[in-house]
Amino acid sequence: MHLFVNHTTRYTFSAPVRFVVQSLKLTPAHSGCQSPLRWLVSADGCHISQPFIDGYGDAIHTLTFPGELEMLEIKVEGEIETKDTAGVLRHHRERVRPEVFLRQSPTTKPDRAIAMLAKDTAAAHARPFDRNARLDLAHALSARVSDEIDYKPGVTHAHTTAAEALAEGEGVCQDHAHVLISAARLLGLPARYVSGYLCTDGESTDAEASHGWAELYLDGIGWVGFDASNRTCPTENYIRLGSGVDARDAAPIRGVHAGAADEDLDVNVVVQQAQQ
Repeated sequence: MHLFVNHTTRYTFSAPVRFVVQSLKLTPAHSGCQSPLRWLVSADGCHISQPFIDGYGDAIHTLTFPGELEMLEIKVEGEIETKDTAGVLRHHRERVRPEVFLRQSPTTKPDRAIAMLAKDTAAAHARPFDRNARLDLAHALSARVSDEIDYKPGVTHAHTTAAEALAEGEGVCQDHAHVLISAARLLGLPARYVSGYLCTDGESTDAEASHGWAELYLDGIGWVGFDASNRTCPTENYIRLGSGVDARDAAPIRGVHAGAADEDLDVNVVVQQAQQ
């Protein structure tokens, strides 16, 4: 699928701030699932470094602004070809071993409810001699998370933990992914958070253009994506930006600045399919 992306992130500060430094994970990597054709990340008046590739295989730019500013606007304009690989991440170059993603973070730390969810799902899919058992278990875990957490924006926030989201029973894509990741790690399946974009048909209310999902590592297959919010694996409608142990680690924009000021954040993302 041929997709166009326009993504604007605008920070407005209540008072001037100084020495802004941002780490930008806003550029999709080449893989068997996607091929960027044209991609530009810009911010007026700021210096953006050439990208480096981190251990996860993701491209990172560093944005700096040494002076004072009251507003920062980061723009992404891109064009990309995507391919449906049934959710399997193919030919993605990374250096870290999958076992790195068995480590729980404070956000994904499981409680008793997540442990019971994982245990019950595993017990129902215990087939030690079936080579497809782990794939079936991963699908079952994703489906169980979808059943337990209704999609409802505004109920949770950026710092909601997996345990809190499951207890609430409502949340958004970030919450679905964190609970799935937490449960998978308990069962010995490496799991990570993925940030990216999703091109919808304009009729779905269960997904936003800026999106997040989980990837689970399955022996013999590799990394497989699971979008519990939409009860599917990533297709050609998905653009993968980056990954991490949780949403914070995979965040498209992370940064610091000097100066005590409140900030107002406005994000606009449009993902469109090219007209044939």
